Amino acid sequence: MSEAPAPEVSGAAHDGARLAVRDGVAWVVIDRPHVLNAVDGPTTARLNEIWAQIEADRSLRAVVITGAGERAFCVGADMSAAGVDKTGLEYWADLDPNGFGGLSLRATLDIPVIARVNGYALGGGMEMVLGADIVVAAESAQFGLPEPRVGRLALDGGIHQLVRRVPYTQAMSLLLTGRKAKAAEMAAMGLVNEVVPAAELDAAVERWLDMIRSCAPTSVRAVKQMVSRTAHLSAAEARAMRLPALMEALDSKDSAEGVLAFQEKRAPVWPGN
Repeated sequence: MSEAPAPEVSGAAHDGARLAVRDGVAWVVIDRPHVLNAVDGPTTARLNEIWAQIEADRSLRAVVITGAGERAFCVGADMSAAGVDKTGLEYWADLDPNGFGGLSLRATLDIPVIARVNGYALGGGMEMVLGADIVVAAESAQFGLPEPRVGRLALDGGIHQLVRRVPYTQAMSLLLTGRKAKAAEMAAMGLVNEVVPAAELDAAVERWLDMIRSCAPTSVRAVKQMVSRTAHLSAAEARAMRLPALMEALDSKDSAEGVLAFQEKRAPVWPGN
C-alpha cells in the first residue's frame, strides 16, 4: 500500500502531525507510527493549527485525514505513562470544543473531509472518523471505542455521534462492549462508504476526490455548511436559514457556469466563486 503523500506545505517541526497540499486537497497525516499514531498534547495543538490553516484557505476543495504507516489510522489518546497526565474528571473538564484531534466535533470546516482509514481507528481515532463526511477503509482496518475497557469514556463525540450515525443496537453493540469491528462490518452498519484492499486505498480516495471536484466548489461548501450548522433544526427551519455559503452559492459564477455547461453539453469549468 502506498503511503500518504509527503508534505509540500508544513509547519516547522510537525509535532506529530503534518500537512500537505496537492491539487487543491489538504492531506493531514497523524505521524506517530511508533505508537500507532496515538495523539498526545503537542499533536493535538498541531492538529488544531492545521485545521485553522485549512479553514483560512479558500483554494482548498477537500481534506483527507489519515495516519502514517500501514498499521494504524489513529488509536486515540496516548495512554503511555508519559502521555497520560489527567484524571478522567480533569480530561472531561478540559475537553476541546472541536472534539478529538480538533476534528471530531468541528462544525466550522466547510469543505468535505475524507477519512482514509489504513489500519486501527480506535478511541479518539474512531471519533475523528465520526467527524469525517466520507470514510474509505482498507479491508484490514478495524474500528472501536474501547474506552470502557480502561475505565474511561468516549467523550469527544464517540458516544453521541455513533448512536446518531448507525442503528441504535449496532452502536450499542460497540459502545457497551468496547469491541473492535472490521471495516466490512462498519460498512454494513453504514459508517464506512467503501472498503478496498490496502493496495487500492489511495486509488479509492482519489475516485472520491474526483467526484467532489466534478461539483461546483460553492455548491459543495454550501451543502457542508447547511448540514453541519443546522443539525439541531427541523428540515423546514433549516431550509429557512440564510447561511453565508448558501447565499454565496446561489449568487455565484459557479451557478451560472453550471447551467451554461449543461445547455452546451460540455463539462463545466468552475470559477470557484
